[in-house]
This record gives sequence, structure tokens and C-alpha cells, in this order.
Amino acid sequence: MQHRQSKSEFIALLAFLIVATLVLTNGFVARISAQGKDVDVFAKIQPIGDVLGIILDEYVRPPDIDKVVEGALVGMLNALDRHSSFISEDAFKIMREETRGEFEGIGVSIRFDDDKNIIVYQPLADSPAAKAGILSGDIIYKVDGVSTAGMALEEVAKRIRGPRDSVVRITVARKRENAEPQIIDYTIKRGNIPIESIKEARLLPSGFAYVRVSDFKDTTAKDLSKRISGFLEKNMKGLILDLRWNPGGLLPASKDVCELFLPKNSLVTYTQGRKTGRSSLTENMKLYTEKDPLVPLGLPIVVLVNEETASCSEIVTGALQFYSRAIVVGVKTYGKGSVQTIIPLSRPPNTALRLTTALYYTPAEVTIDSEGIKPDVEVPFSKEEQRALVEQMFESVKTDASMLNQQNHGTITGNEASEKTAEDKQLQRAVEILQEDPVFDNLIKKYHKDTHETQVAAPADRILQQGPHADKDDAAVVVSPENPPAPEKK
Repeated sequence: MQHRQSKSEFIALLAFLIVATLVLTNGFVARISAQGKDVDVFAKIQPIGDVLGIILDEYVRPPDIDKVVEGALVGMLNALDRHSSFISEDAFKIMREETRGEFEGIGVSIRFDDDKNIIVYQPLADSPAAKAGILSGDIIYKVDGVSTAGMALEEVAKRIRGPRDSVVRITVARKRENAEPQIIDYTIKRGNIPIESIKEARLLPSGFAYVRVSDFKDTTAKDLSKRISGFLEKNMKGLILDLRWNPGGLLPASKDVCELFLPKNSLVTYTQGRKTGRSSLTENMKLYTEKDPLVPLGLPIVVLVNEETASCSEIVTGALQFYSRAIVVGVKTYGKGSVQTIIPLSRPPNTALRLTTALYYTPAEVTIDSEGIKPDVEVPFSKEEQRALVEQMFESVKTDASMLNQQNHGTITGNEASEKTAEDKQLQRAVEILQEDPVFDNLIKKYHKDTHETQVAAPADRILQQGPHADKDDAAVVVSPENPPAPEKK
């Protein structure tokens, strides 16, 4: 009886503290009133206390209340839409590092192999791991003497990461032909590892520059500008900007990238949020280019897109297509037209909310959420063909990370053809189009479609639809003093 009274008193006290905190710090009562007289929010949240009481009474062992609360927060955000979510402490730390364009670690990406071993996917060029001699395909056997057998990928990642100048011991098993694997111990000093958005940058045999951008970070426009400037010095004939498999990133970065291609004062995107009567950073934001373009306006540009092109990469695609600055080649994009604001929390400490706060609109005045952008030139590319191409590209740099800009896309990148060659049909088509005519206006007249056809809003009932949470980069806006499935970076 005493236990039940203590439990009841605890729940009552918890409920009182929650309500008191909300009232005093967030204007919660006023927001409840704004919901309308038909909604009794206090009554609506009572089931939370009921469920917590049952858990405290009936769960098989004493529950970890912190985990229960975090689970409730996860469920609350997941119930809104497929892009809102709760960000745990570890995930928030990683997210902040990656949006800054660097992290502290040894510079490897890891994944599971077919036998569920955790292997090195690729050491980054010039990273501490690469300099120590770690190779792609090495099985990570131990970290600081602790076996990785049965560990989750995230747990191994967490053990490998650490402060700059600290040391980690990595034991790998390296497969050998007709012999037992070689066991090798490495002692590696961690460092600051830059994470470039540019995954490939090269002049193709045709004389056109090819640049593949993986996501949009604070550093993306700077990195892209550096590569394009080098190609301009080499008199590139045109540019192919590859945004395939690009899930997006930071909203301001999309404006920064567009500044490389569009005239000054061009509208890149604008947002519309819910009219609440309170100020919101994303309620009515308009992003215009503020600089003269780096790339001469007459230079031909093709943008490659696919069904994984999402968020900020769609903003860039939409803007370049709207202003007839690029011919878009590929298939219809993913269709993520919402903006997420990262809101740091003080409780639980060092966590955050990723909350959908607005829809973004292309200069064509439509939101492409749940609809996507249609290409000017459609070139279908099946999942099987994509998988074969990606595996071929990886194999071409597997043993030498310095070959990153020489990946094998088939004969279009000057590689020899064989029965097993996977041809990058979309890249091939882009080059064919650019080779037709050196005058870009002529290519635009031939291939560019009216944006009333390529940029169309989805029906209202499909926008911000719920469903399985998407693996897109939803951090479009960061409100903070700091601003195939991708392998974990360490």
C-alpha cells in the first residue's frame, strides 16, 4: 500500500512539475487556449500519466525512467510527420560535427559485411587511419582490446570516435588468399577529420567537368567553388553537377551553392510556416543570391537527379531549372519540400528536436513536397543498374582512397568495357546532350521543359504525409549557437 501511495504521489508530483514548468517557461496555457474551446489538452495528456503508472507497477523489472521519457519524446515527434524526430545526445553531437564539415576521429567509414563482421568501408584519404595503413575490407576485430563481436554499428562507431590527439587501439583481421587472416594492431592518434561534400570532381575525356555532391553542409559551396575554379582554369567546356543520391542538408547551403551559378538577386526559395502570431525564423524566409556567379552564364550545365535527390538538392535543382540555367537529366526527385528546425533542449541535456516548421517553395511558387521535380530529359535507371554502378565505383577506389576522383562509371569515364561493365546511362546522356551544341541557349530551346510541367504541387492531402520515417537529411535550418545507406563515419 505504501508503494502504491509513493508511486501515486510521484506521478502527481511529476504531472504538477510538468504543467508548472510549461506554464512558467513556455506560455503553455496561452497555447492551449489558442487550440480552441473544444480541445481540453490537460485531459488529452492524462493517458501519459496512466501509462507511466502501469509501467512503474507492472513492468518485469524497475524501469529506467530516463529511457521511458526519451521513448515518449521519440513517439511524440514521430506522430507528427515522417521528418520530425527527437535527436538523442549522441546523434545531436554527430549531426553538429557533420554540418560543420568535420569530426574528431581516425577517418574511416564502417559497415557490416555479408557475414555481419564490422569492416572498414573506406579510409578517408590522408586521414590518421589511412596513414597508419588501415585498408578497405579490414575486419575491425577489437577496439581498445574489446571485441566487436555482436556489437551494433553505432556502438563501435562511438568507441572509435574521440577527442583530437587522444589515442585508440584498433585490431583488424585482414583476409589473405589461401591463408588465415592476418591480425594487425594499430595505435592511432585521433585528429580533426574534414568531411567534404564533394565525392568526385574530375574533367571527363570529353572535356566536360563532372562534380558529384553528396550533401549540403556549411562548407559545401566553398568546396564546390574551389573545384569549379580549377576546372575553369583548364577551360572546361561545360559542367555536369551530379545531385543523385543527395539527401539534402542545411537550407542556407542551397542558397550558397546557387550563388555559383545564378545572377545576383535571384530568388532561390522561400518558406511558409503556420500562422501562429509568434515570430518564427522559418515562417516567411526568402533566400536570394547575394553575389555575382562564379560560372559564366553562357557555360552549359546539366544537373543529374534521381529518386534519392531530396531536400536542399531539390531546392538547387528547382532554382537552376526555373531560371533555365541547367538542363535536368535523370528521373523524378524524392519530393521533400518541408523545412526542419533543429531546436536544442535543456532537458534531457544535449538533445534536440528536429521539428517541421515550414514548407519551402521553388521560384515557380510551388512546394514539391511528396511530389518531386521532373527532369527535362528522363533517363530511367533501375535499382539493379544503380547497385551495379555503385559497386563498380567503390571497387575502383577500394584499395586506394587517393583515386576518389577517378571512379569507374564505365566507358564514359574512359574505362575499358567488358561484359560486366556497369554503364552510367544518365551520365552518358548528359555528355551526349552537351556535345550536341556548344551554344547553351540552343540546348535550352531543345531540351528545357516549362516549369509548369516539371514543378507541380502534390494534392494537399499528400503534403506532409505520415509514414515510415525517411532517411533523408532533414536538418534544413539549425537554430543554435553552432550550426546505398551511408556508412558510419569515424
